[in-house]
Amino acid sequence: MAATLQRQAIVAVDLGAESCRVSLLQFANGSPAFRVVHRCANGPIETAIGLVWDFDTIFANVLEGLRRCADLAPEGIASIGADGWAVDYVRLDKNGDAIGKPFCYRDERTVLAMADLQTRIPPERLYELTGAQDLRINTLYQLYADNLSNVSPEFPWVTLPEYLMYLLGGRRVCEFTNATHTQMVSVQSRDWCQEVFVAAGHCLTAAPPIVQPGTDIGKLSGPISELPAFHNTRIIAPACHDTASAIAAVPASGDDWAFISSGTWSLVGTTVSHSCISEEARRENFTNQGGVDGTIYLLKNVNGMWMLRQCLDQWKLEGMEWQLAELIEACQRLETPSNLLDVDDPALMLPGDIPARINTQLQANGNPPLAKGPSNAPMYASLIFHSLAERYAQVLNHLAAITNKRFKRLFIVGGGSRNIYLNHLVEKATGLDITLASAESSTVGNFAIQLAALEQSSKGAGVPAESVERWALVLNNRPPTLPG
Repeated sequence: MAATLQRQAIVAVDLGAESCRVSLLQFANGSPAFRVVHRCANGPIETAIGLVWDFDTIFANVLEGLRRCADLAPEGIASIGADGWAVDYVRLDKNGDAIGKPFCYRDERTVLAMADLQTRIPPERLYELTGAQDLRINTLYQLYADNLSNVSPEFPWVTLPEYLMYLLGGRRVCEFTNATHTQMVSVQSRDWCQEVFVAAGHCLTAAPPIVQPGTDIGKLSGPISELPAFHNTRIIAPACHDTASAIAAVPASGDDWAFISSGTWSLVGTTVSHSCISEEARRENFTNQGGVDGTIYLLKNVNGMWMLRQCLDQWKLEGMEWQLAELIEACQRLETPSNLLDVDDPALMLPGDIPARINTQLQANGNPPLAKGPSNAPMYASLIFHSLAERYAQVLNHLAAITNKRFKRLFIVGGGSRNIYLNHLVEKATGLDITLASAESSTVGNFAIQLAALEQSSKGAGVPAESVERWALVLNNRPPTLPG
């Protein structure tokens, strides 16, 4: 198999809530190198039924990226794998076709759904069963919102990265790292939790089977498979949750490190060998996310760079388009804000005029508002950055207490690793040694898991952590050949 790996290329698809990427890994003289060959903007759209994703456009862009990969890889492409954000899904009809566009997790339909479902099964019991952070965006509450809208619970569903692979020819599955974000997986059996399904009125037969990272789920099919490079290309489920793929790519050993996956969301956590469902973990709303080869990532969702993106969009509507680099530079000339935000305020997680929502929170807490308008953007950005850094430090302190770990190192992965100013604030707030991993860590982890799967003599389920770690180390030492 080693010879095959050196001869054929690999494709990783990363679905992001703000941009989607298709990357190609190739071997030259036995050494791997990768590049982004296609990137497209992404974002939810408002429709008559609510906030949804235009998945038809996403898929069209993925196909364009795959065609470009085929042109660049005459040696052939061994496999394709997709990762992305969690919790959102597509419902399918009896023919296996999508029933409408998938809802975005930020749609407000889950506000009432969450309140209603918690009268049937309390949050304390949900945490005891699933160990999952209780968020209204979770698949559990989204499916319940479907129920309240008279959508039959018998319609099959599939989460978005796996749906993309399903469209490419893979069988319908839910990969384990993604499944643990639904709030419907038992911490005991690591399979769908029957008690949760019964309480919510969900249908177990509508749920896809859970598979482990590195599972071969089929052969590429459809018109794209007719291209010579895609002869006999396999579809391999990596760690389909992008954070799980990113953490799989962290070049760390030992037990003294934590991580922040910094992007649209900030996921702050550490690795543990077993799920932690203590009362303190539940009270602080930590989630137990599945990782590679049975590992658990104990982490917490914290609001992230989405707040700033919403601000940038608002200021553009008001006539001034700020570039992130110049905004960050302007922030560094300002004094430290005297009052910080609660970045996890639910109002700051909803789309809309975030600068106005920031001022609403400030005034509610007895603090003066910031001056309105895009000319004062650096003040807003500085407030967001300082507030995020302080929140990260709080979460890491809680995490250390819950796990009895003494953290010395902090790995920052994802697009936010490029924000040098925020990272400086994080280092100052936490007192930890910061290591900046690749901004494309989810791609690195995706590739590492596929390569580990292809190494195996049989197409069994899952891959050993040692193989993934070895490939991640190789890929981290060989950055992309092109900026993409």
